[in-house]
Amino acid sequence: MTLWDDLVGQEPAIAQMKAAAVPGSHAMTHAWLITGPPGSGRSTLAHAFAAELVGVGDTEAGWRQVIAGAHPDVSILSTNKVTITIEEVRALVSFSYFSPSASNYRVVVIEDADRMTERTSNVLLKALEEPPPQTVWILCAPSTADVLPTIRSRTRSVVLQVPSATDVAELIAAREGLDADLALVAAREAQSHIGMATRLATDDAARSRRSTSIELVLGVGSVSGAVGVAASLLEIAGEDATALGERTDQDERDALLTSLGVAPGGAVPSALRSQLKSLEDDQKRRKTRNLRDALDRIMVDVMSVLRDVLMVQVEAGVDLINVSHGPAIDVKAHSTTPAMTLAGLDAVREARNRIAHNSPPLLVLEALLISLSPAVSGRV
Repeated sequence: MTLWDDLVGQEPAIAQMKAAAVPGSHAMTHAWLITGPPGSGRSTLAHAFAAELVGVGDTEAGWRQVIAGAHPDVSILSTNKVTITIEEVRALVSFSYFSPSASNYRVVVIEDADRMTERTSNVLLKALEEPPPQTVWILCAPSTADVLPTIRSRTRSVVLQVPSATDVAELIAAREGLDADLALVAAREAQSHIGMATRLATDDAARSRRSTSIELVLGVGSVSGAVGVAASLLEIAGEDATALGERTDQDERDALLTSLGVAPGGAVPSALRSQLKSLEDDQKRRKTRNLRDALDRIMVDVMSVLRDVLMVQVEAGVDLINVSHGPAIDVKAHSTTPAMTLAGLDAVREARNRIAHNSPPLLVLEALLISLSPAVSGRV
């Protein structure tokens, strides 16, 4: 098994990247921009391409070395913070000017290129304008619009598609040893986001939080009720962010202590405590992004509910995303109009934009749910 096998429904992109990785290929270039919706496999494709370029893509030990950041000719920047700092990009640029030590290429991957500010992007731009020989840059972003036009013009674009729920279900069922029906439900509810589908299928608590969120949204019947539901959703988002953060934090702590030679449960020598403190500070800063991401996931789920409602209203005859909430969706569909549902979708998009621009989460949720309540939406 290779990293390519973890990509589902992306055959054209895989073929393009494999062709470019062939030594002497005219399809090769010094900079790539991989775009696609969340969960489509942007980072996986970048890692697979990087492993192929440095000659270790066909062995599990080799590509695991790449994604672990242990290969001497591959550098991967994946941030858990709100933005990528200019210092991080400068370090990558410096790395890019060294000659490869063990392979034909030196590969630099930026998984969240959309999180670079304009000033930071300009630092990267200089490296892309005058690329060092044998250095390959691979940038990942949700869409080409998420990076500067000057960056786009100096990269070759690879666009990923949304894989089908069936393909995602087959992947996670085989990889995690899951029941096929459970995997399919999770894939549909995650809207083919591979990471989220895996989490919903393997984490009962995460699945329960999602179900509760949808029940709360479908139950909003008044302005006062909307305010109460907003507070509940914020609490659920906090629980989800904490649950995900605790697992990641502990894994990072254990990995750091192991790398420092500290046995599990052992005392940390005073000389090493500064490194542990630095990790803890980074984890605290990451909590802001975790909460924002959790809120955005809830809003994506709300959009899926409104999509289901609209499909029932227009008698589209397509499968629901939220099959387990079918009766409540049917009630909502017959008590509202398509125009009200479309207005609700617009309200969710605006709420997501406000969260992305650091508006107070509770106020954003209150405004959204009030707009979705029958007392307000019925005026559309």
